[in-house]
Amino acid sequence: MKTAQSLTQNQKKFLRGIAHGLNPVIIIGAQGVTDGLMAELESSLQHHELLKIKMAAGEREDRKQIIEHVVKLTRAQLVQNVGKMFVIYRARAKDPQLLLPKN
Repeated sequence: MKTAQSLTQNQKKFLRGIAHGLNPVIIIGAQGVTDGLMAELESSLQHHELLKIKMAAGEREDRKQIIEHVVKLTRAQLVQNVGKMFVIYRARAKDPQLLLPKN
């Protein structure tokens, strides 16, 4: 699995296909990234591995900074970013649910 390294295009395509049918689990509101939001995000990542997140507000540059901040703090991989939605992935350390394609 490639959690420490970046995901390949094929792996991102695989994960985008799964994420397409998901509803956003986390919504980042006007307060931005708070400690409570990060705790919930961490818990959700441990449970689901693949999360779709919606940002309720912000300009394009603000959203880009929020995404970079969230990815850095969670040590997750950015799978997709479209408008106010983005998808992140982080495999579980033990017993990962999603088995990624090799390449």
